[in-house]
Amino acid sequence: MLINIKYENGEVKFIDASSLPTKFRIISTKEPDEIIKAIKELKIRGAPAIGAASALCLALVARKYNFKNKDELNKIIDEYSKKLIDARPTAYNMYYAIKRIKQIIESNDNVEDLKDKILNEALKICKEDIEVNSKIAELGSSLIKDGDRILTHCNTGALATVGIGTALGIIAYASKTKKIMVYVTETRPVMQGSRLTAWELEKLNIPYKIIPDLAVGYLMKKGEVDKVFVGADRILMSGHVINKIGTFSIALIAKHFNIPFYVAAPTSTIDPKASLEDVKIEERSKEEIIKIKRYYVAPKKANVFNPSFDITDPELIEGIITEKGIAFKPIDKNLKELIL
Repeated sequence: MLINIKYENGEVKFIDASSLPTKFRIISTKEPDEIIKAIKELKIRGAPAIGAASALCLALVARKYNFKNKDELNKIIDEYSKKLIDARPTAYNMYYAIKRIKQIIESNDNVEDLKDKILNEALKICKEDIEVNSKIAELGSSLIKDGDRILTHCNTGALATVGIGTALGIIAYASKTKKIMVYVTETRPVMQGSRLTAWELEKLNIPYKIIPDLAVGYLMKKGEVDKVFVGADRILMSGHVINKIGTFSIALIAKHFNIPFYVAAPTSTIDPKASLEDVKIEERSKEEIIKIKRYYVAPKKANVFNPSFDITDPELIEGIITEKGIAFKPIDKNLKELIL
C-alpha cells in the first residue's frame, strides 16, 4: 500500500505530488512552515491528506517551541491554524483535524504532556484515515459491476489521502475481482487527473484512458460511461458537495444521460454546521491558467478567473459513500441519519 504522508524519527515525510509523474520525491521536514508551504503549493493536496498534514503540522509546532503555560501553547497553535486555513481554505478535513488537536489541548493542562498527546492525536488521525478509506473502498465496490466503464475526476487515490484513497480506492478494490476500465479527466489547470490518477492506475495495473475535460459529454453521449465516482473537499449536511472545479459540469451531464454519479469521502469531510453561504471557494493564481511550467500560453496581462472548486447539488448525486454507509437519495435526509 502506498503511504502518502507519515511521521517518522521526528520528521513529517510526504510524497511531493507536484513532482509527479516525472519524478517520485519524498520530502522530509521538522519545520511546520514547510508543511504549510507544501499545502499551499499543492505538494500535499487532497482533502484527507491536507487534514492529516495539518494535524502533523500542529504536532511539529508543539514540539518545536518551548511554552511556559497552556495559554502560550494555545496562542501559537491558533496562529498556525490560521496559516493552515489561509493556505487552503475550502477543504473541511483541515478544520476537522485542527478542532481535534485543540480539543486535546483543552482537556489537558501539563504542557510537556501535551506535546506527546498532540502528536499521538495527529498519528491517530493518520491511522483513522487509512481505516475509514478501507471501509469506503469495500462499501463502494459493491456499486461496481464486472465490465463497468468508470469515469473519475481529479485525483482521489492514495496521493489525496494518507493511504488507499476514496473514489480511486473504491475503483482499486473493485478491480481485484472485477474487470473494469477507467476514464480519467485531465483535470485542468493543474492536471491532477493526467499527472496523478493515471500514475496511480498504472501502479495498480488498472486499464485507463485519459480524456480532455471537455470530452466528458461526448463520451457519455456515445454510451461509453456506466458510472461516475469522484471525491469531495467538503460536504454540507444539505448534500451539496464541494469538489474540484469541473465536478458540477460532469454531474449535470451524467444526470442528462441517466448515468449514476457517486461521491466518496470520509465523514471527516462532512461539515455539520456550514451553509452554502459560509463556503469560501478558493481562487488560485492566474499563473496556473496562463502558464505551463515556465512557458506562457496566454497573454501575460490576461485577466483570469481560476476557482479551484465548484458546488454540486444533491439532486445530481446518486449516493455519497462514507465509512459509515452510503447515503442514497434523498441525500440530505439519509446523510443526516448516517452521521447523527
